[in-house]
Amino acid sequence: MLTPVLEKLLVLQDRDARRQALEAQLKAVPGDIARVEQQIATEKGAIDTARNEVKGLETKKKLLETEIGAAEEKLAKYRTQQSQVRKNDEYQALGHEIETTQAAIGAFEGQELEVMYAIDEAKRKFAAAEAVLKENIAGHEARIAMLKERATSLAAEAQAAQAEFVGARSPLEEPVLRLYDRIAARNLPACVPIRGGKCGGCHLKVSSEVESAARGKGLDYAGQLATCDQCGRLVYWDF
Repeated sequence: MLTPVLEKLLVLQDRDARRQALEAQLKAVPGDIARVEQQIATEKGAIDTARNEVKGLETKKKLLETEIGAAEEKLAKYRTQQSQVRKNDEYQALGHEIETTQAAIGAFEGQELEVMYAIDEAKRKFAAAEAVLKENIAGHEARIAMLKERATSLAAEAQAAQAEFVGARSPLEEPVLRLYDRIAARNLPACVPIRGGKCGGCHLKVSSEVESAARGKGLDYAGQLATCDQCGRLVYWDF
């Protein structure tokens, strides 16, 4: 049977572990929210990229329309000039310019047609992607709302766990609390059983003196709580 002190220490340890677990979960929430917010930013960035692709193609189409308009004006000018010249060489020179300009217009119109097809395809892809991405964003925003609710719940639980931890300390004397705090600061659980002659914390074999003390009243030869001579944890015999 455990001594009253060890029983109280185990209660304290249970409260301590719960308190620390809740605090760790609460501390992790802001990082979880930040990661979800980054996912939202990525999704929105993908929407902007797709939208900008459509805008870029539409801008290219307008530039081609401008080029075609300018070429058509030039073509009309050449034709007017050709109808007014009398010299054969000038007529032929203007004829060459007309042919060159017509070829340029044909090339521009071919490019314009390709861009129009590309715009239609880009708009189709954008509409499909936008619907999926917006659905993803809605899911991420719901996740953030849930995390914020969880943070509120965890904060309340952590506050209650802290009160229980403080309450579990009150029945113990100050020297015992100092010993527990020192061990728990580096090793939790701080109070572990001995099984098969091995410490339940570090899993190394304890000395016969420590095992004997743990088998007795959980005290060593000096009347102090028995501790593992390997890791320093408080130990007790597990029947």
